[in-house]
Amino acid sequence: MRHASIFLVEDEGLIRLLLADMIEELGHRVVAEAGNIQEALVLAETAVFDLAILDINIGGSSIVPVAEIVDRRGLPFIFMSGYGSGGRPEAFIERPALQKPLILSKLGETINAILAAGASATADKSSPKIE
Repeated sequence: MRHASIFLVEDEGLIRLLLADMIEELGHRVVAEAGNIQEALVLAETAVFDLAILDINIGGSSIVPVAEIVDRRGLPFIFMSGYGSGGRPEAFIERPALQKPLILSKLGETINAILAAGASATADKSSPKIE
């Protein structure tokens, strides 16, 4: 299993702390975290991470601008929401979404699937083409 660097955006401090603990229990590391859109926008542009976990609603503001930056950088992300997967922004409807409260095993499965997909895409790009 690959260990990932995670960017975490969650406006509720206690929930963010619990999520960070879950991520570390899964063997990954939170390298950047934000509790509001302003911090999240800056970190989405500047932080070095493998995967972002983004709460859809941050203090009444949409996470879409942050998701757009992460997407533009070519990095994967997971949405999370207390409102279910139906709350995903239309532009990112194909992205994975987890229901809060998160279940450790489901979070781990989702992170591992995204990392595995990214590893196979990287291998496909770097592998020489034999004709």
